Amino acid sequence: MTTDKIRLGISHGDINGIGYEIIFKVISDVRIFDICTPIVYGSSKVAAYHRKTLNISNFNLNNIVSAEEAHPKRANIINCVDDEIRVELGKATQMGGEGAYAALKLAVADLKAGKIDVLVTAPINKANIQSEEFNFPGHTEYLESEFGTDGSLMLLISDRLKVGVVTGHIPINQVSASITKEKILNKLKILNTALKQDFTIRRPRIAVLGLNPHAGDDGLIGKEEQDIIIPAIEEAKEKGIMALGPYAADGLFGSNNLAKFDAVLAMYHDQGLIPFKTISFTSGVNFTAGLPIIRTSPDHGTAFDIAGQGIADEESFRQAVYAAIDIFRNRSQNLGLAKNPLKSYDINKMDDKFNDRNSRGNDN
Repeated sequence: MTTDKIRLGISHGDINGIGYEIIFKVISDVRIFDICTPIVYGSSKVAAYHRKTLNISNFNLNNIVSAEEAHPKRANIINCVDDEIRVELGKATQMGGEGAYAALKLAVADLKAGKIDVLVTAPINKANIQSEEFNFPGHTEYLESEFGTDGSLMLLISDRLKVGVVTGHIPINQVSASITKEKILNKLKILNTALKQDFTIRRPRIAVLGLNPHAGDDGLIGKEEQDIIIPAIEEAKEKGIMALGPYAADGLFGSNNLAKFDAVLAMYHDQGLIPFKTISFTSGVNFTAGLPIIRTSPDHGTAFDIAGQGIADEESFRQAVYAAIDIFRNRSQNLGLAKNPLKSYDINKMDDKFNDRNSRGNDN
C-alpha cells in the first residue's frame, strides 16, 4: 500500500535493552498514524518475546517483506535477523550486537534508496556491535561513512536547548590535540546551516565554549582559546555566522545568558552533554546534523539494568520521532522555497519607477 505520509524507519537497537519497550510505547498510540507510517527494522520473534515479557496483549506488528508494503494505518516490521537469535535481557551479547547491526544496515540501505523518509535509531551497545563491518564509535560515525559526507555534527536538541560538540566519542586525553581551527569552523558551518534549514531559525546566534576552565583566563589556564578557538570564531563571523565566545562552560550554563542563544557549540562530549542531560534528560533528542538524510535517536543508552521491567521512560524516543518528522517537513519546505524563490527586483529601479509615476500625479 502507498501513502503520502512520512515513512518512519526505526532500527530496533540492541535486543537485550529497552529498545523494544520504548518503541512499543510510542507506536502503539494510534495517533502516530496521523503523522507517519512506522516501519520497524528488527525481528518479529524478538518483538513477540518483549511483548510477552512486558505483558503487552493489545498491540501487534504487521509483518512485511519490504518498506513498500507498509500499511499506513498499522505499525509495520521487517525481519532483519535470523530466527535463531536469542534474547538475554540485560546482557551485552554477540547476538545482540549482530542483531543491532543487521537492522541498522537494512534501514540505512532503504534510507539511501528512498524507501523510507527518516530514520530513528533505538540505542545500541557500542562494544558488542563492533565487527569487521561495523568499526565505529557509534551511529554518528557509521552514518558519516555510509553517506560519504565531509563531516557531521552530534547535535542534542530539546525545547529548551540545542548543544553540538566539536569532538565526539574520543578519550578525554585526546580532546586537546583533536581540536583545530578548521574543525571548529567546520562544525560551526554545519550547525549554522542546520539551525536555518532544519529548525527554520533565520539568523542563528551560536555560543562557542572554551576548552579550559574560565575559557583559559586570557592564557593563564591554557592557550587553546587564544590560538585556536578565537581565530575560528573570527573567521566564522567573516563568513556570516553569528558565533560568539568563547564562554566558560560553567558560567554560560549556569546563567540566564543561555536563553540569548539558539545553540551552543561545546568542545567535547561531556562538556556539552552533561549540562544538556541535566536540563533535558527525559525529553532530549540526538540529531545527526550535516547529513543529506535525517536521523534522530533518544539521548539515552540501552539501559540494560531495567530491560524487561516495563519502567523505561519513552518520552525521549517519542520526541526523537517528532523531531525527525518536523525536520523532514522543514527541509521539504525550504527545498520548495528554493525551487520557487520570490522574484527579485533592483530597488533603485523600483524607486525610479515610483518617483516617475508620482511626478505625473494621480487624479483618481
